[in-house]
Amino acid sequence: MDWEPLVEIATAARERAYAPFSSFRVGSAVAMDDGSIHPGCNVENRSFGATICAERVAVTAAVAHGARRLRAVVVVSGTVPPAPPCGLCLEVLTEFGDPEVPVLLVSTEGARQETTLGELHPHPFDFSKPGTG
Repeated sequence: MDWEPLVEIATAARERAYAPFSSFRVGSAVAMDDGSIHPGCNVENRSFGATICAERVAVTAAVAHGARRLRAVVVVSGTVPPAPPCGLCLEVLTEFGDPEVPVLLVSTEGARQETTLGELHPHPFDFSKPGTG
């Protein structure tokens, strides 16, 4: 996988993050099966419950443009090790991607960790399995 275009897009998106309360800026980029790439950045709100993460911004932008299936995900943070998506984001990512979708976690300090959606979220919510609804 050629990660560099996605890393550049996610890094640029991180610079546009709105994080006046936590100063924890995150950028993301999702590559979709239709070939499109969509950036996202976190957008905080004084009511933290209304904050939206970079990964969900990227996915909702992709869906708004008509894309439906994830091909790859990049998340850029300022932490070492790089921060993974939160639980809410993982549920959204698994809604649009299979467990094999590659995910690259990147730190602005240069650390990288390649993983998959399935490794990050091995037991997503599933209505088809008894006891999960």
